[in-house]
Amino acid sequence: MTPPFQEIAPRYAALWSDTARGRAQREQIWEVVDKLFHPGDRILDLGCGTGDDAAHLMSRGVEVLGIDSAPGMVEIARRRGVDAREMAIEELTPLQGEFDGAISNFGALNCVANLTEVSTALAPLVRPQGKLALCVMSRFCWSDWRHLWQRWTGHARWRGIDIYYRGAGSMARTFAPHFECERRVAVGRGDHQLLIFTRRPKC
Repeated sequence: MTPPFQEIAPRYAALWSDTARGRAQREQIWEVVDKLFHPGDRILDLGCGTGDDAAHLMSRGVEVLGIDSAPGMVEIARRRGVDAREMAIEELTPLQGEFDGAISNFGALNCVANLTEVSTALAPLVRPQGKLALCVMSRFCWSDWRHLWQRWTGHARWRGIDIYYRGAGSMARTFAPHFECERRVAVGRGDHQLLIFTRRPKC
């Protein structure tokens, strides 16, 4: 079976990025992220997809390394000039060097079962005081009444893969050993939430 994100890669722009809703939510996130990262910074894009966020940040002078597990997504991102690698978020260990922060947009982390391992793997990669901007699908979202129960239970299946819905408090506790949660921003009508973290000083 073809992985779902590989299957939708050629249609991702039409399905989300180029829609009015997708553009509005992405611009809302950029308004926050643009204040976190500056020209000359080097960041990691977890689940970069077709490279929309990476291309935006690169246009502002930010160096971006994108990773995604779907070859089709990576191919499109590379065609847009993004330094993108085929790599799952759960496989960060081989990466080396220091980053000024990391982003993950529109639910890539909802597809990861164990975020504790992600936090642990990110810790040596992100410099002290570096920022994380993690946008995930919210667990509590009254506007998404069709999937309200699935979100409330914290787990669903979509096209054969597991989706995990977590509250802001749960994510803050998961990343707490290495990152401090600064704030939560509701995106759209609460469909997504953007969590901003700061890397704690290394012991």
